[in-house]
Amino acid sequence: ERVRHLPRTFTATLSVEPGNRYFRHAIVVASDTGTLGYVAPEIASHYYDTVRIATTPITCPARRGSPADHETSGVELFVDLTGVPTSETA
Repeated sequence: ERVRHLPRTFTATLSVEPGNRYFRHAIVVASDTGTLGYVAPEIASHYYDTVRIATTPITCPARRGSPADHETSGVELFVDLTGVPTSETA
């Protein structure tokens, strides 16, 4: 529900969720309205340590997915991680 009330583009804030019992590299995607979801597991492990050790919040551009994105892949949000170094390069 929170996603539908977001502007088309917005700034997302990333944070780790170390206590997540389902995925040890969980990265939360949030906005001013609260938690929106998680970075996909196959990608999150590459950024987890960078986000975990950051001394300031990591923000990045994001946008809502289209209805077609949701229908074909279940994707609700797109988060642009190009400005976030991977844990391997940090």
